[in-house]
Amino acid sequence: MSDSRARRLSIPGQFPAIDVNAGQLAPFWRSHVLWPLGLMALAFILIESLGLDQKVTNALYFNHATQQWLGAGAGDWLAHRLIHTGGTWMIRGIAALALVTWILTFFVPAMRHWRRSSGFIVLAMAASVLVVGGLKLVTNVDCPWDLTEYGGSHPYVALFADRPDYLPRAQCFPGAHASSGFALVAFYFALRNRRRRLALLALGSACLVGVVFAIAQEARGAHFISHDLTSAMLVWVIQLYLYVRVLGLPAVPARAPLMAGTTAGSQA
Repeated sequence: MSDSRARRLSIPGQFPAIDVNAGQLAPFWRSHVLWPLGLMALAFILIESLGLDQKVTNALYFNHATQQWLGAGAGDWLAHRLIHTGGTWMIRGIAALALVTWILTFFVPAMRHWRRSSGFIVLAMAASVLVVGGLKLVTNVDCPWDLTEYGGSHPYVALFADRPDYLPRAQCFPGAHASSGFALVAFYFALRNRRRRLALLALGSACLVGVVFAIAQEARGAHFISHDLTSAMLVWVIQLYLYVRVLGLPAVPARAPLMAGTTAGSQA
């Protein structure tokens, strides 16, 4: 087997070549798997063990004296109308533009080099939202606004506790709206192999949109912080998998020194 073939494997007609040199790709896996998922998992454990869902909600979003959510009343136009409803249409518009771009690549020769990237954006955004939305239907977890502590009628049931059978089914975990914001991470992965700085800007923008969407929903009483953190983790895992399978990792030059071959990955 030749040196170049040993370093890259591909499935003709299905997926691009994937560099399988584990040593040279170690920085990529550290920066895209170990650190982000490790930190998010640690944050989730702390939230659950310290009861931060309710503590953060009580401190920031719900006024027990007036029995009102920050995102209700005067705050409804911002949290609900602008960020939730307006944000939903913004994400739909972005996804639609990506879909139109992908379709145009079949008819406009100058756009053909964007076919795989635009198709990846459509696939990654759709998969992220559909998976999170599907999980909401089966996890059976209440929204904060349904709980007696916040003016609702249901007792609080811990995330992994046995939910009493007399309670109606709930559909509030993970946070779907936040996932649509975090789904914009697809632009980071789509640009990563082409324009690294622009990709990092896309990553920061996607995280900002996702966090804003999450805060707006938490301010309305639709979700706890753990709901939206879980959405972020799911979106990252889904899109990272699709990135590796659909776009592929950038190949490391066959004769490049180890450090030269891994510099780009360590900057991600």
